[in-house]
Amino acid sequence: MHQFFSNKKLIILLVSVIVCMGLIAYSIKERAKLPIVQQFTNDITAITGRIFSKPANGVVSFIDSVEELKNTYEENQLLKSKIDKLYETQVELADLKQDNKKMQEQLELTSTLSNYNQITGSVIGRNPDSWIDQIIVDKGSKNGIEKGMSVMAGNGLVGRIVEVSPTSSKVQLITTVDSKKNRVAALVQSESGQIHGIINGYDKETKRLKMDQITTDAEPKKGDKVVTSGLGGITPSTLLIGTVDEVKLDAHGLSKVAYITPAADTNDIRYVTIIQREAESGE
Repeated sequence: MHQFFSNKKLIILLVSVIVCMGLIAYSIKERAKLPIVQQFTNDITAITGRIFSKPANGVVSFIDSVEELKNTYEENQLLKSKIDKLYETQVELADLKQDNKKMQEQLELTSTLSNYNQITGSVIGRNPDSWIDQIIVDKGSKNGIEKGMSVMAGNGLVGRIVEVSPTSSKVQLITTVDSKKNRVAALVQSESGQIHGIINGYDKETKRLKMDQITTDAEPKKGDKVVTSGLGGITPSTLLIGTVDEVKLDAHGLSKVAYITPAADTNDIRYVTIIQREAESGE
């Protein structure tokens, strides 16, 4: 009996130890877990954070993109402005170079006209509707300009004064299509001698002057120089007009016609030299 009670106590002690160990283990496990409410709160907070963080990040990214686009636009505008200024500078430089070339040609022309009175002027007007007919220069009667004076530009004759105002004058160009207004007594400086004729027309297609009334026995050659003869009583002699480009018989076969390449660039006249015979030579 005494042994039974001893064994019983031992069993009770063992069971008590096992229960205690189980309770301790369970207690530790439970303390490791969060309460359900807290877990739910944490989950809601995490989900809400993810929901709102994506749009917020999207807005921030959009703002950054807009700022970058704005900066790019400003840089492009600045670059475009610099390119436009560069183009303007290039155009101005090209125009200055051309202007300098025309001035140099005019100076060279002036040095060859020492036998004549000279008045240098600038072109201030040219109507597109009468581009090959007339120009306006900035010299008038106050500068000694008179009607009928010859006008040179570059290397050759371009026309004569037809109207004079106190401070400006109108020049009838030698290239005018009105053949009654562009007649100039001329001669070809040929190896066989002087060949006389009349500048009497302009071909807009070939950009050549027409010289007719050349006798059939005359033999002007391509490249021969054509100058004013002075026989017309208005234009001084030996003013360069151009060079012979082609010679043909006229429509009736009774005389020859020479086509002259003008010495002056009549399409781009910026400066002119207005000249006349010396006073003692007369007109």
